[in-house]
Amino acid sequence: MIDFPLPVLGFAAFSGTGKTTLLSKLLPLLNAQGLRVGVVKHTHHKFDIDHPHKDSYILRKAGATQIAIASRKRTAIIIEHQDQRKEPSLSEALQSLEADKLDMVLVEGFKQEAFDKIELHREALERPYLYPDDVMIIALASDSNIPNTNALTLLDINNPEQIAAFIVKWFAACKTGV
Repeated sequence: MIDFPLPVLGFAAFSGTGKTTLLSKLLPLLNAQGLRVGVVKHTHHKFDIDHPHKDSYILRKAGATQIAIASRKRTAIIIEHQDQRKEPSLSEALQSLEADKLDMVLVEGFKQEAFDKIELHREALERPYLYPDDVMIIALASDSNIPNTNALTLLDINNPEQIAAFIVKWFAACKTGV
């Protein structure tokens, strides 16, 4: 299990299932419930958060190995890793969050790690289910009727309100220790 002071819930699915799309719909619904939600997203791809011709990009390309960009509204920290390190663990990624300013964290990816997850499944992608091999999957959100053979909570992947209600209930259970 992940060692973090807040409830952490993941969304596990194959690429193209709509994890980011669903999260973008869930966040306003959870915020409306008064929840402060952080997100950790794993990617296997090289990515940039700054762009050519911006000062931070110019300074990083000039050799800065760490840059903090700060304003009244937002702070971003970019750390360049020069070594051939392995992919970060979820625990390492969570350490970059300010836990005292959050109520929970939603995670996209890191599906191989042991923490509570909702599996997302779209029949048209013809991918196998993850839940038979992952005991940490607590619910299955799908666009098809699946026989509930594992006593999982079944959710409609196309109904963000239903999934948000499940998350709120899960969060309450985490806070009370039930």
